Amino acid sequence: MKSQFAEEIAANLERAEESLQAARELDAKSFHDFAVSRAYYAAFYAATALLLHEGLELSKHSAVIASIHQRFVKTGKMDKAQGKALNWLFELRNVGDYGGIEHVPEPEVEPAIEAAEQFLKTIKLLLQL
Repeated sequence: MKSQFAEEIAANLERAEESLQAARELDAKSFHDFAVSRAYYAAFYAATALLLHEGLELSKHSAVIASIHQRFVKTGKMDKAQGKALNWLFELRNVGDYGGIEHVPEPEVEPAIEAAEQFLKTIKLLLQL
């Protein structure tokens, strides 16, 4: 991890791990909307770390997601399923955080957490950690 952003990369990866743990704990307590939101943030922080490693400092969710697709999914460095998972997690997070009367269906929570966990593993492989 030789990058001018090494500390930020490490901090984002730590936040990703903590977000996954929080997602599991929130799911166990049946806080499904918040569990999915944390799962998404785990993926977002991991994506941010990967982009920082590439020298890109982005904060907008749409910019991070678009850059992951452009630099990693379209180039084949990351599986298309991982790109779809990131999009899906973002959509679920929007329901969980801003859905009003709509809520994340309980059967989607565990797959969302697993998708975020797999996304983080993929990022770590790309970062060679």
